[in-house]
Amino acid sequence: MTTDQKIAADISLIGTPVQAGTQLRGCAMGPAALRTAGLVEELEALGRTVADLGDLSVEAQESRDAEVAAWTRAIDAKGYDVARAGSFPIFMGGDHSMGMGSINAMARTARDAGRDLVVLWLDAHSDYNTPETTPSGNIHGMPVAGLIGEPGLDFLFDGMDRAGVEPADFHLFGIRSVDRIERDLLARRGLPVMDMRRIDEYGVSRLIGGILDDVRARNAMLHVSLDVDFLDPTIAPAVGTTVPGGATYREAHLIMEMLSDSGLVTSLDLAELNPFLDDRGKTSLLLVDLVTSLFGKKIIDRAPPQFGAGTQRNWTYAA
Repeated sequence: MTTDQKIAADISLIGTPVQAGTQLRGCAMGPAALRTAGLVEELEALGRTVADLGDLSVEAQESRDAEVAAWTRAIDAKGYDVARAGSFPIFMGGDHSMGMGSINAMARTARDAGRDLVVLWLDAHSDYNTPETTPSGNIHGMPVAGLIGEPGLDFLFDGMDRAGVEPADFHLFGIRSVDRIERDLLARRGLPVMDMRRIDEYGVSRLIGGILDDVRARNAMLHVSLDVDFLDPTIAPAVGTTVPGGATYREAHLIMEMLSDSGLVTSLDLAELNPFLDDRGKTSLLLVDLVTSLFGKKIIDRAPPQFGAGTQRNWTYAA
């Protein structure tokens, strides 16, 4: 396939097999597992043209931190080129430190277009630790903090064109595991956080509808960053950071269907898939199923509901 043909595709798959952000091996196999589960074929069955750009790679580094920085630069550069060419990038990870590269790439793309970038962070964790607050030392628990510019993480972006991402640009959704100091920092920064209690109280439809209203009102681009541990481990076991009480099969599909109906999503992360921990590929197959819902696979055609008046908008984390 020529470079021009790759650029012309509706969707571009970018393998980001980074696992330096975590101490548990296996995430590097994530992109291959998604391909084996039929991601390309299922998207093409929806009438999309898909270019699989293969897996990115970086040179060996002297430390895990330096390796994450190298991955951040590589993912940012490739994502920016793909998005500028008008193709929808799907970043196939890889641990969630990949989000620093993918989101910076999309923030740069939005800046070029004179628009904001809004990030829907679907995750059990807020990933707002810093080198000073982290109990584990793992950078996959720091990408949101790094993107917003918390101290101690600038080295991850050395030599890069950093685009501004503000606390209000993130919607952390599905959160149910937050470290104590991390929680205090989230409250001080005022990030919009929808934990599982809030989702139980108000429902997926109302909260996602409010986020989409915000994106639409700002004429923003929307990046979706989906961590496998957002999902309940009974349906998605292939992740090293399982937390009980995650999104159900139907809640996850409803989110993707609403995002599809909105037409606002411009890029996607699939993070923390660890096939080594899977049960006969069930998590990989579920992710492919969710991606096809995002790209328009439906049980039956219907007019999407309109969101607006009465939508819950009190998003700020309450410590």
